[in-house]
Amino acid sequence: MSVLIAKGLKKYYRSAGGFFLRGSRQLRAVDGVDIELEKGKTLGLVGESGCGKSTLARLLLRLEEPTDGTLEIDGTDFLALKGRELRRARRKIQMIFQDPYSSLNPRLTVGSTIAEGIRIHGLARGADVERRVSELLDQVGLPRAAYSRYPHEFSGGQRQRVGIARALAVEPDIIVADEPVSALDVSVQAQIINLLADLQRDLGLTYLFVAHDLGVVEHVSDRISVMYLGRIVESAPAKELFSDPLHPYTAGLLASIPTATPGRRIKAAISGDVPSPVDIPDGCSFHTRCPKAFGPCGSETPRLEEVSSGRCTACWLYKE
Repeated sequence: MSVLIAKGLKKYYRSAGGFFLRGSRQLRAVDGVDIELEKGKTLGLVGESGCGKSTLARLLLRLEEPTDGTLEIDGTDFLALKGRELRRARRKIQMIFQDPYSSLNPRLTVGSTIAEGIRIHGLARGADVERRVSELLDQVGLPRAAYSRYPHEFSGGQRQRVGIARALAVEPDIIVADEPVSALDVSVQAQIINLLADLQRDLGLTYLFVAHDLGVVEHVSDRISVMYLGRIVESAPAKELFSDPLHPYTAGLLASIPTATPGRRIKAAISGDVPSPVDIPDGCSFHTRCPKAFGPCGSETPRLEEVSSGRCTACWLYKE
């Protein structure tokens, strides 16, 4: 059962034309994305930096408003909600931010940070608020003494645990984790990933896990969507995507993963640089870097379509 369905989501920004260009141009950060989150499952979202992953994550929480498209959460038109209705619906979907250093208010104690959502949504009052915050601290592996301390007194991994507790405070169904471990030491990353897995098992949470580290995404995801220049180019069950990628861009990303094999040289899997999102190539946006580009790739944009059971790709190689 899908708890979140987005169709045709777009986010365009106006970009100044520069010294030699008049007027302004559109920066297509998210360019017609369809995405579904299945209850209790994890969808991994991967792609190079600047491909629109974080913008898409913010659109799903309405931290930014989409230029076009639809978004339903539990069958409700999330984009149509306003005021009190929107605030009530936002309980269902919360975010864990990338940077545990800038995402916490340095002037608030940890207890106040976690309690804020509980009070806003009227989930507890008086002594019950402190009791609930203490339970959340236990749940994310922090001592109850952390309640009265400030963010600067904690390590990056501990701060991210505070961020997780803050997200859990309003009892959401969906968690959008935007690169939640990329700013942490490798030794700490595994602890946070294991914590998220335990919470999903215990609470039945649904995750959108945004990352650029394919090794992490493979470990945590049931299904993976690959994003390039604002569009989803492939979506498949995690094991199938890693064992048999369909889209040349996905294959290039996988070929770039470092290995521990001595003497093995990493292939130059994807040539060239990512085009500017204000000047996306015609046709398939990847054709300027694709080793398998042919005829229609440079002029016609392929749609994301199912090519086999549960496997979707936007590539002319698989069109009849």
